[in-house]
Amino acid sequence: MNLILTVLEIVAPVGILAGVGFAWVKAGFDYPMAFVSRLAMTLATPCLIFTALMQTEIGPSALTKLLFAAIAAYALLTLVFWGLTVALRLERRTYLSPLIFGNTGNLGLPLALFAFGQTGLGYAVVIFAVAGIWGFTFGVWLVSQGGSPLRVLKEPLVAGTLLGALFLWQGWQTPGWLTNALELLGQMAIPLMLITLGVAVARLAPGRLGQAMWLSVLRVVVCVAVGVGVGHVFALDPVAIAVLVLQVSTPVAVTTYMLAGKYGADADAVAGMVIVSTVLSIITLPLTLAFVI
Repeated sequence: MNLILTVLEIVAPVGILAGVGFAWVKAGFDYPMAFVSRLAMTLATPCLIFTALMQTEIGPSALTKLLFAAIAAYALLTLVFWGLTVALRLERRTYLSPLIFGNTGNLGLPLALFAFGQTGLGYAVVIFAVAGIWGFTFGVWLVSQGGSPLRVLKEPLVAGTLLGALFLWQGWQTPGWLTNALELLGQMAIPLMLITLGVAVARLAPGRLGQAMWLSVLRVVVCVAVGVGVGHVFALDPVAIAVLVLQVSTPVAVTTYMLAGKYGADADAVAGMVIVSTVLSIITLPLTLAFVI
């Protein structure tokens, strides 16, 4: 019973805030998705990442170990899912990105924070940064069938990650007044991302739901197995393993749908995976949390 209540306390805030966004759109209210997403991704989230890294009490060696574990995890996921798309004869530019990339920002960061506190958030931002960089380079290249990977250097979340890592490594701290301002900006990120997730799900036009169902189930199984396996290979501490498993197994990222629509892949099929995996997460996320807690 205590485990059920603990999992409910972690999952409920996430579901409520995403539900607010979903209900907001269904009620007919306007929600400027482009503006809010830009605000979250170019200002609030980089501030959240920077302050979380700068103030983390996790040792640099532990974060470095997690960094390499996250890189290995996403490399392995890419290879496994690449093989699956070949074996199942799925169009790679449509299906590979949604199989690899989960909502490590919208869902992963708040879940890690609610489940494991500031330590969990410190670990989660490292994995989020790895996923973001891989998504903005390989993910965009895959869907667009071209483009320069150097565009990732223009992303504010990369700048926030690198600057936060530098401050952590050197033991630097920003002045108190600046830290307070950055923390206030960063505190916007999680509620904005969750509400935006609900809005995005409400606006999607899904397709191929039957295929999306079994692909989503297969994806969760593979991601959990990879997260656990890589975590043990790198001898991560229990909280780091739990956060790694949680992050890589989050539902399909909404950004994969946006990229599919932008570059002419099958956006409806990706939308189906986003919706099905998000709905399925009502079951899979509590089970995953119960497994890792």
